[in-house]
Amino acid sequence: MMRTIATIFMLALLLYSCQQKQQPGESAKNFVPETPVLQSDRMTPEVLWSFGRLGGAQASPDGKTVLYTVTYYKIDENKAYRDVYTIPVTGGEAKNITNSLGNESNVVWRPDGKKIAYLSGASGSVQMWEMNPDGSGAKQISDIEGGIFGFQYSPDQSKIYYLKNVKLDQSVQDLFPDLPKANARIETDIMYRHWDTWHDYTYQHVFVADYSGKIKEGKDIMEGERFDAPMKPFGGTEQVVWSADSKTIAYTCKKKVGKEYALSTNSDIYLYNTETGKTINFTSGMMGYDQNPVFSPDGKYMAWESMERDGYEADKVRLFIADLETGEKKDYSEHFDHNAAGLNWSADSKSIYFISDIHATEEIYRLDLADGSIARITDGVHDYHSATPVGDKLLAEKVSMSQPAELYWVDPVTGKDEALTTVNKGILDQLTMGKVEKRWMETTDGKQMAVWVIYPPHFDPAKKYPTLLYNQGGPQGTVSQFWSYRWNFQMMAANDYIIVAPNRRGLPGFGQEWNEQISKDYGGQNIEDLLTAIDVMAKEPYVDETHLGAVGASYGGFSVLYLAGHHEGRFKAFIAHDGIFNFEHMYTSTEEMWFVNWDYGGAYWDKTNAAAQRSYTFSPHKYVQNWDTPILIVQGEKDYRVPAEQGMAAFNAAVLRGVPAEMLYFPEENHWVLQPQNGILWQRVFFNWLDKYLK
Repeated sequence: MMRTIATIFMLALLLYSCQQKQQPGESAKNFVPETPVLQSDRMTPEVLWSFGRLGGAQASPDGKTVLYTVTYYKIDENKAYRDVYTIPVTGGEAKNITNSLGNESNVVWRPDGKKIAYLSGASGSVQMWEMNPDGSGAKQISDIEGGIFGFQYSPDQSKIYYLKNVKLDQSVQDLFPDLPKANARIETDIMYRHWDTWHDYTYQHVFVADYSGKIKEGKDIMEGERFDAPMKPFGGTEQVVWSADSKTIAYTCKKKVGKEYALSTNSDIYLYNTETGKTINFTSGMMGYDQNPVFSPDGKYMAWESMERDGYEADKVRLFIADLETGEKKDYSEHFDHNAAGLNWSADSKSIYFISDIHATEEIYRLDLADGSIARITDGVHDYHSATPVGDKLLAEKVSMSQPAELYWVDPVTGKDEALTTVNKGILDQLTMGKVEKRWMETTDGKQMAVWVIYPPHFDPAKKYPTLLYNQGGPQGTVSQFWSYRWNFQMMAANDYIIVAPNRRGLPGFGQEWNEQISKDYGGQNIEDLLTAIDVMAKEPYVDETHLGAVGASYGGFSVLYLAGHHEGRFKAFIAHDGIFNFEHMYTSTEEMWFVNWDYGGAYWDKTNAAAQRSYTFSPHKYVQNWDTPILIVQGEKDYRVPAEQGMAAFNAAVLRGVPAEMLYFPEENHWVLQPQNGILWQRVFFNWLDKYLK
């Protein structure tokens, strides 16, 4: 539920909101900034928001050219601008082939390699366009009423599917047309809002149409169904794919509504036959999340990501493969005690490359079907986000705590990599990053815990530094080598703080037992793990043990609020962003009920449920009488996961207790902070608060 989710999809949503209509012949160009000349070698919020954000990489069908996008933010306009780039697979200079106001998205090669297709709002609604590989000859291909938000060619290029919102429910105005100015909703079931939007009476559906250079209205393969494919709020075209023979569309859907939807994670993969028009539920009887199908190039197999248990969103992500001829389904990761995500077939259909979190980094693995063996390909201080076979190499996107995303070529035998893109080299060359160190610490129950320690630039061990305990969200969100545009460790270090980021109980990468321990034990061992990390570091001579702070968001925000009542004087400042303050209120005000049911163990009114009743004793609001330390509360109004009243209640409680407190409230942000000026404001308020009490 609150796991850290790949921010690329949310960035795409933001970009759609920024699309502008561009008139034919208009000469205005996109915003592609010159590399700034920095006044210091330390990161600042403005520098952080100056980085170009790479995404959408894809090699051409002939394997000669790589296509990708880069997004830049223009801070004074509070807007995002995205363009399309190409670069030879052999490296060299990248070419911006669009440089328009269109903010292109869903950028893909046409199967024959002669065109590049993309979504653009240049015509006034979001439609599919095509252009030549050099960016010339842009032409609108679709003319679908209301616009579309995704598409994919069939492999033989004879058809296309596109994604469109279909209105199936009635609003107040539909029910009472004589009251056009009435502003109200009538609800009879839950799940009326999700993540950051209210249900708008529409559903995401898959349409299929013939392709011959123009696309008109296609066939809704889910006609009349009150379900979403791809799934809201984060599903994209990775959840809807073509079979190798272009006759079948596999799509991910959770065919439930209202209360039933809110209580279940049981999504399935459906196969739609374009010739017969019939749909089958291919994963019927598999009770957890089944999603992100990928067909083998030879058409014999389909692989997908699968969770076993209904209602548990952080269950192990298994790698399932089905023989499409026999229908046999097999878990190829049964003896692999980690997650398997981002599946990509080798060209010969004999192997699958995937990404898995292992000991606080995200690495590339290979499954060989012949013997079922799984081999680790890479090993380093980094996170890989993808790995796609191109010729005899893997095209991979890589980040670290010290570098935003770039593209690399990875040798699938040795694991060695070589940079292909250098989008942010000009800025990175001017910055001094703090040292990043992995430590192993013994927990209170005798386990070994990996802890990242990030030191300030120009670190001097003879000095004493204020130190921050970073509390991760999720609760099963990885503390790996991620690069964040908000919780950026190098940004914190640049302000002369040491950061301690423990992989406490409840995080992936250390086996399923470690990952699962946190459920129904929010105030238990994982809190002890957090305190172990800061207590061990406080003994270092360069850590100022009298000026420690604790910060975190989501579950990390809960951790801060809980520690505020239990820290026994360790900390001198707290920052809690979108944290759970009152478990009872959270249970009946959040939207995805499966999460609180699983992690709390059930409803607060179930007095016979011992596990649930124990969980509610961990609610931070029960310990406000112990609060005595300055606290900053950050909250987004459009956060329907941890509703805004949670943050407001925590802030009000602190003020009523006489504890120094401040609240940073964003009326237009959700569980995250996505707008440029809001993001910079977040950083400034964050460090002003810490500096006031820790320096």
